[in-house]
Amino acid sequence: MKTTTIKQIIYAVSVGLLLTAVSCEKWIETDFPNNQLPTELVFEDEQTAEAALAGLYSSLWSNSLLSGGVEGFGLLGGLYTDDISTVYTPGINGVSDIYYNAQIPNNSVVTNVWTNAYQQIYACNSIIEGVRNSTSLSQKVRDRITGEALFVRSMLYFYLQQIYGEIPYTDTTDYTINSQLARMPENEFMTRIETDMSEAANLLQESYRNAERIYPNRYAAILILAKIKMLLNKNTEAELLLQSVIQSPLYSFQNDLAKVFQKGGGHILWQLKPGNANEATKEAVLYNFTAAPLSFMVNTDLVSQYSAADLRKQQYITAVTFQSQTHYKVSKYRNLTGNNPNEYSVIMRLEEVQLLLAEVLIQQGKVGEAVNLINKTRLRAGLAALSTGLSAPAAMNELRIEKRKELFSEQGIRFFDLKRWGMLDQLTGVKPNWKPFHARWPIPNKELLINPKLNPQNEGY
Repeated sequence: MKTTTIKQIIYAVSVGLLLTAVSCEKWIETDFPNNQLPTELVFEDEQTAEAALAGLYSSLWSNSLLSGGVEGFGLLGGLYTDDISTVYTPGINGVSDIYYNAQIPNNSVVTNVWTNAYQQIYACNSIIEGVRNSTSLSQKVRDRITGEALFVRSMLYFYLQQIYGEIPYTDTTDYTINSQLARMPENEFMTRIETDMSEAANLLQESYRNAERIYPNRYAAILILAKIKMLLNKNTEAELLLQSVIQSPLYSFQNDLAKVFQKGGGHILWQLKPGNANEATKEAVLYNFTAAPLSFMVNTDLVSQYSAADLRKQQYITAVTFQSQTHYKVSKYRNLTGNNPNEYSVIMRLEEVQLLLAEVLIQQGKVGEAVNLINKTRLRAGLAALSTGLSAPAAMNELRIEKRKELFSEQGIRFFDLKRWGMLDQLTGVKPNWKPFHARWPIPNKELLINPKLNPQNEGY
């Protein structure tokens, strides 16, 4: 391997991201300053190629739909549905408009979510192109880096499509193509990312390349592929995929509720590591308050779903009383900066796999098997087991309740579930501003101005 300087490695990260050098909206090509490596040279050296990929993961932690902070869809999806509330008043900022379902095409959150995701997709495309054109990287390294970049790109596309509806698809860094992209029809788009995620799963290994599971493996790709299959009504295929995850010896159910969000569990499929040692997860900081809420808290509608016997009411949420008023904070992550030896941001965990499998089993009439899976998280939470003799509708209702109580505030799962189930309009009862067209966010207005081929705007906006 050829020798590289620290400066080159550091710049390789920014090349991999292409967030500062390239404008996502205009897809501008830029010249490289004298101290920076051209993209084609980055991917002729394994060390700098790895640095580019590391830069991509850093951006996912700090500023992406997968981030645990205010930019992430764990918060935004919870606010948009009925899991998270805010102290912000209507119109005070872009986030408050998301909560009040009052977003418009110029909303800053609507714009930033789109822009950041497409910048990261562009970074993925740059990595994939660079690796595929490399003449020096080994096939094993090429496959792994390509697989990870394909995985991240497909996952971001999955999120964007669910949030905005029909969106552009690109697998190139060619700005002459990207600047004129039209929105791809939904079925064609989903089929495209189904193919991409299948390729990612084939390229990735089952084993983790880091014991802390901070990089995705084949089973992480299989989980997202199963979600795509479910949206395409391929439940039999989704069942086989989800079963393969559960049957893998890599994974084991976490029986201790207090350890679900600690980094060492065998139930974790993928997690993001904080940028610095002992740094808190973004979730721990985002939801923390010790008196009056500072920004976000658990929606009272969600709190009401927990019985007194449900241990998650004490473990996942914390009551905070101040001046005779009680609010609830999300306490899945508890360690603050300077004292965080054991928490990373969990992106995927086995409990979600089990509950997704329960859903496709119910849809195929295998209710008893499904109920056994639902009971795993119920029993851990101190609740009685459900009868395996439940009817399919009754089992599905219990599944919906269980998913909400177990997975709230995580990766926008509540929004994706309600949308897949065709039940978003039930939010009318708890979100007075909810309208049917809110199933999709508007396309950012500045994107329509830059590229008229993205028209027409989504209905209702």
